[in-house]
Amino acid sequence: MIIKPKVRGFVCVTAHPTGCAAHIQEQIDQVKAKGPIKQGPKKVLVIGASTGYGLASRITAAFGSGAATLGIFFERPSEEGRPATPGWYNSIAFTRAARAAGLYAGNINGDAFSKEIKAQAIATIAQEMGPIDLVVYSLASPRRTHPVTGVVHKSCLKPLGAPYTNKTVDTDKGIVSDITIEPATEAEAADTVAVMGGEDWEMWMDALAEAKLLAPGATSVAYSYIGPIHTWPIYKDGTIGRAKVDLERAAHAIDAKLKAHGNGRAFISVNKALVTQASSAIPVVPLYISILYKVMKAAGTHEGCIEQMQRLFATQLYNGSTIKFDGEGRVRVDDWEMRPEIQQPVSAIWPQVTTENLAALTDIEGYRTEFLKLFGFGLTGVNYEAEVEPHQEF
Repeated sequence: MIIKPKVRGFVCVTAHPTGCAAHIQEQIDQVKAKGPIKQGPKKVLVIGASTGYGLASRITAAFGSGAATLGIFFERPSEEGRPATPGWYNSIAFTRAARAAGLYAGNINGDAFSKEIKAQAIATIAQEMGPIDLVVYSLASPRRTHPVTGVVHKSCLKPLGAPYTNKTVDTDKGIVSDITIEPATEAEAADTVAVMGGEDWEMWMDALAEAKLLAPGATSVAYSYIGPIHTWPIYKDGTIGRAKVDLERAAHAIDAKLKAHGNGRAFISVNKALVTQASSAIPVVPLYISILYKVMKAAGTHEGCIEQMQRLFATQLYNGSTIKFDGEGRVRVDDWEMRPEIQQPVSAIWPQVTTENLAALTDIEGYRTEFLKLFGFGLTGVNYEAEVEPHQEF
């Protein structure tokens, strides 16, 4: 079939397998161009491995450090007349490239929150890999069925305490408008913590420890975001922010356990705002990203997911580097984004943006380009007029 992008709001409902493979190869080439990451991880578990920062972490570990990787993800294969999700195609492309390079690449497709997938991962690691020296926790999910209680928790993107009004942009139509979001109830906030907080990360680490599948000195990292004051009510000070506080609580608890187990470590890496499937769903944030891209590209400091993860691995985690923590014990690779010389122009542009001047004052076209690349569209060298087989298998 010939596959074209079909955008519905903040998601594209189609994905192109050849384009996704080209996007993976593009990221592999970027990592390899930076050279080997010395003293890097060798056996890596990535929980949430098919898109965004989790996928970039897996690519960096494999092609920067020669690591064996096991990826956990929850993606939909193709159906009759319907392409698979981009994460499915991404994972196939990564696996083929890794195996062609002589690297172990295992995959488990299922609900990472469940006991069953944890047990399957433990069995796979025990049989095929051996003790893990890096665990990357990068799940992004709108809901979680609790593995103990069976309760289904659904996350929400809302402020806390009071309604929040600010500018947002319809990235598909290019319309800038004000949006008012009503505050979350305490139940909604608690549900968001249950989905996006740190409990599941702790469950994974406890399961690995109980199975004696954590190598001495093992590292675990989860990803977070803080951002500028423009987005704080909907992000840092909203329901997501409360979940991220719980993620940091979990980081300290896991860190203490790993330090007692062969001097390991666990922490949060605060990353840059980027176009991802998760960030596209958050009101206000896409407008901020569009302005940010304009400013950072002009300054020559713009990075994508793969550049962020390569820098994290090469300058903080490995290569004989000493991790630089902020006052809260977090690693900051959002440091270039948060520089005053970046944030001041962003703040100056923000109140000026309208539908009429959106293209001139922001990098909305860059945003759209990056968004479509997430689904395998707009990659150089791909013939999008050609027939392509949507049914792809590992």
